[in-house]
Amino acid sequence: MSPHNVVNGCKLMAVLLFWLGQSVGVQHTRHAHAAKPQEQTTNHSVGLKEVVLVIQSQRNSYHARRASQRKMEILQQAAELGQGSPVVLLHELSDYDGDWSILPALPHLSETYGPSTAWFFFIEEETRVSLSALLHVFNRYSIQEEWFLGLRLHDEEASIIHHYAFSEDPMSFGYPDPAAGWALSKPLLQRLAERIRNEPLKSDFTIDLKHEIAVFIWEEGKGPKLTAVPEFCTEPRDNCATTFTTYLPNCGDPVSKKDIYVAVKTCQKFHSERVPVVKATWEKDAAFLEYYSDVTDASIPTVNLGVPNTERGHCGKTFAILRRFLSNAVPKANWLLIVDDDTLISLPRLRRLLRCYDPKEAVSLGERYGFGLVQNGYSYTTGGGGMVLSRVAVSTIVFSGCGCFSDDAPDDMVLGRCLTSLGVPVTHSPLFHQARPDDYPETLLSSQQAISFHKHWNTDPIAIYKHWLQDKNTRDEL
Repeated sequence: MSPHNVVNGCKLMAVLLFWLGQSVGVQHTRHAHAAKPQEQTTNHSVGLKEVVLVIQSQRNSYHARRASQRKMEILQQAAELGQGSPVVLLHELSDYDGDWSILPALPHLSETYGPSTAWFFFIEEETRVSLSALLHVFNRYSIQEEWFLGLRLHDEEASIIHHYAFSEDPMSFGYPDPAAGWALSKPLLQRLAERIRNEPLKSDFTIDLKHEIAVFIWEEGKGPKLTAVPEFCTEPRDNCATTFTTYLPNCGDPVSKKDIYVAVKTCQKFHSERVPVVKATWEKDAAFLEYYSDVTDASIPTVNLGVPNTERGHCGKTFAILRRFLSNAVPKANWLLIVDDDTLISLPRLRRLLRCYDPKEAVSLGERYGFGLVQNGYSYTTGGGGMVLSRVAVSTIVFSGCGCFSDDAPDDMVLGRCLTSLGVPVTHSPLFHQARPDDYPETLLSSQQAISFHKHWNTDPIAIYKHWLQDKNTRDEL
């Protein structure tokens, strides 16, 4: 065996030993809630064995693989520091898919790791961590107090996705950027877990996870606000404990234009208002695209599926699109994209993203929302940001017998309920957006390569497309 292989083999053995044989940490006494925590130095030095790193992983094979790679990197780093560190893949924590929304997972995390842990640190699959720098951060704070740490984001104006919370002063409330990582001290996590066990949530919907977690922790002023930590970073700089790579990874050449079939849902009253925006912006990037309406209009042209238009829901229309996608009436493609007529989307970026996913799997991709997740609810891909389904996923839905209880049922939620019952994971990408750019922090959007936005209300949609979605000098792959 070559010296190179011997060294690599020793490193791998060290990683596995730390992974399988992590020691039990020192127990800490739970202290009462500190309403206004102050940063302070503690005499106790926190070690890695007292820090649980939770990777917010997903069940889709690509994401599970990336999360496993991140876990091994962290374990190897811990081994090189001569310590063990508990690393949890969120999608493996239990069989319940709703754990992705974090709050339902807190009781399990508290019961499993609470006795031997000082901190719980949540990161994304593409978040890189310097464990030594992370320990330096944690050792600035008393482990006996309630702490909520992160890279602070705030709304610049009242946002619909946050139910217009803090509308009098949107900038006053901070919530964490998950890409930089965020942390809960053990006393805080234990109290939150107890609340989850005993108190019903005020909303059945999970829309913007990072904001809703911060609101739940804040508890109308009875809990701590987010404490900003300068070492939690997305862009690399000196002394960072975390950095972030990208939400749009390079998985090879983009999928072909012909691999995506695009279905635009519209109706007669929006033919002259919204359809021209699609034609002026992103329609040219589609190889196969059809407009589905309640009337036939040869000037666009549109396809009438025989489903009457409804003011909301559109479930009947969407399921008719699913059946048509599987028929011989349209060219065969691996992927189906369903959007609204006021959705703005970058198809070149979508084609790059889809290269990471296996079309032979049942894939449902977009911006993930949740309904009743603390009470064993279900996830769904929100329709306005765009719903992407592999051909396998469409076949699974159509041939399962799933369907609408009415034509005006919410199509995205019905699809989510079907997929959950069929065991097909709903996969989240923060590059899809159900709302307008103004409804998100600009600092967050500027670090992304957004794939979609939704709604034309009080905006110039063509200007939004050019600023946020149009790539200049993009090579036009077939």
